[in-house]
Amino acid sequence: MRIAEDLGVEFNTVNYIQDPPDADAIRGIIEILEDPPTALVRRDSKFKKLELTDSDVETVDQIVEVLVRHKQLLQRPIVIAGGKAIIGRPKDRVSQLLA
Repeated sequence: MRIAEDLGVEFNTVNYIQDPPDADAIRGIIEILEDPPTALVRRDSKFKKLELTDSDVETVDQIVEVLVRHKQLLQRPIVIAGGKAIIGRPKDRVSQLLA
């Protein structure tokens, strides 16, 4: 958000916990995502606790299913602008997309 503010770009923030994306929204993000779709899934302690592996999130259908069931695994921030979506890490990627 700070990067968008610094660049003077208007933005909307979506709280993915309070308003999680549904399967269609996730598929829509994947369609315009410049990163590999599997990058949308966080590989953190929750991922491990659920005993998930990379083979569980190889396909778009698997990714969508996992993210709908476990919204906390959604990688963030996701930045969407100009018909493109990126995962906003590292932060300089956000500047490049919004510039």
